[in-house]
Amino acid sequence: MTALLMSLLVINLWPHGVPGMATPGEPERDTTTAKDALIGGRSVIRLGPVSAPTLTFYPGPKGNGPNAAVLVFPGGGYRILASDLEGTEICEWLNRIGLSAVLVKYRVQDPGGPEQSGPPLQDAERAIGIVRSHAAEWNIDGQRVGVLGFSAGGHLAALLSNHVGQRTYPQVDEGDKESSRPNFTVLIYPAYLDKVEAVTGAPPTFAVQAENDKPHIDGTLQYFSRLKAAGVPAELHVYSTGGHGYGLRQTNEPVTRWPLLAEDWLKRVAAAK
Repeated sequence: MTALLMSLLVINLWPHGVPGMATPGEPERDTTTAKDALIGGRSVIRLGPVSAPTLTFYPGPKGNGPNAAVLVFPGGGYRILASDLEGTEICEWLNRIGLSAVLVKYRVQDPGGPEQSGPPLQDAERAIGIVRSHAAEWNIDGQRVGVLGFSAGGHLAALLSNHVGQRTYPQVDEGDKESSRPNFTVLIYPAYLDKVEAVTGAPPTFAVQAENDKPHIDGTLQYFSRLKAAGVPAELHVYSTGGHGYGLRQTNEPVTRWPLLAEDWLKRVAAAK
C-alpha cells in the first residue's frame, strides 16, 4: 500500500450495519489470476466479493475555494470491482485536473449482473449523502458533486442520476437528508443502459463508447437518445473501435484519448461556479 493510500480518509458507509446483511460476507480478495488479460501492459486488481462498502476521499487542491467533487464507481459486472484500473487511478487523475474525488467501494458478489444493482444503488445514495454532509469540512461545493462510472459502474451512475425522491433504505443519519441526485454524470464504456427504466431529471451527462463494445453500444445509443428527448444536456463520443475496459491506460486505439475530452467537459460543466 502506498503512502498516499495510507493517508486517505476511509469511511464505512454503514456504521450500524449493512442493509439486508445479518452476518458478514466472504472476505474480500483480489480474484485476478495469471489467465486474466493485462491492460496497458499491467495487471488489474479485481476485488470481490465486497460486502463491507466504504468511501475513500481524495482531496483536491486547496486555495481556490471549495472544489467540485466526483464520486467514482469502478466496473466489474456487479461481480467484482476493477479497483485500481477504474478506481484509484481515476481518483488520482481527477486530483491532477483540480477536482476532489471519492472512490466508492460498493457491494458486489457472484453471479453479478444488473439484477444485483439494488444494494449498490443503496451504497451510491448513501455515499453521495455523506459527501454532501461533509462538504464544508472537506472543502467541497455541495452543489457541484457528480458521479463517474465505468461499465457496470456506469450503469450504477445512471441509476443514481435518474433516481429522485426517497432513498431506497431507511434513514441512518443526517447525511441521508441530503440530495442523492448528482449535479453531473460521466459514463465511460457504460454497460446495461438499456436496463435503466426511466430518464427522470438526469443532470448534464458525458459519455464515451466504442462501436465494437458489444453488446453495450446499443444500450448507450438508446440512453443518449432518451436523454436528448428529455431535454438533458448530453454529450456522447463514439469511436469505431476501442473495445471495453481500458480505463485511463494508454492503448493504440483513438478511444484512449477520452480523458482529454472528459477534462474539457468537466472544466466547463462540473467546475463551473
